[in-house]
Amino acid sequence: MTPSNINHHLTDAVLLAYSAGTLPEAFSLVVACHVSLCPQCRSALDGLEAMGGAVLEQTETTALSGGALAATLAKIAKDPTGSPAKSYRKSSFPSPLQDYVGGGPQSVKWRKVGGGVKQAILATDKTASARLLFIPAGTAVPDHSHNGMEMTLVLEGAFSDEVDRFARGDVEFGDEDLTHTPIAEVGTDCICLAATDAPLKFKGIIPRLLQPIIGI
Repeated sequence: MTPSNINHHLTDAVLLAYSAGTLPEAFSLVVACHVSLCPQCRSALDGLEAMGGAVLEQTETTALSGGALAATLAKIAKDPTGSPAKSYRKSSFPSPLQDYVGGGPQSVKWRKVGGGVKQAILATDKTASARLLFIPAGTAVPDHSHNGMEMTLVLEGAFSDEVDRFARGDVEFGDEDLTHTPIAEVGTDCICLAATDAPLKFKGIIPRLLQPIIGI
């Protein structure tokens, strides 16, 4: 199920970093999911990768060590992302995300964080964190700003904040300059995939007290 109208896309800088393999795993997951839903960003990524391939063709070659091939194959064998694609039933979750949760929304091990909001922290490397957020229709996430970068992809439903409205396939970027209160649209629950490289800055005392427990 590909969205027919995505209004908020990835930046060229993020696509370039993803193409070069320099993004933390959590952010790479968000990018991979958005690209799987968005023909515009997928086309832009294809162009960047073609450009990178052309540059590599112009560089001088270097002889590999005798054990290079064996070492590379060993790393691939240990990397779950290098295993054959699993078969899942049709889901609102993009295939890169299904590999992390073992399927669609019904496979997620949700944890309540208050006010009907639920989250599931995904297993990624420690340079950034990735989580799924379930926000009931009409519910607001507590007012907060950011200590670093946050990238949020809408998977189901929609939310609105001080910036704009974000629906399935849209990505919102948050940084130290953004303070907002995302509110799930009335009528449909909202599920988002969010990546952060630093804890959020909540204004309310209760969210701040709960923050060490819920890990946001």
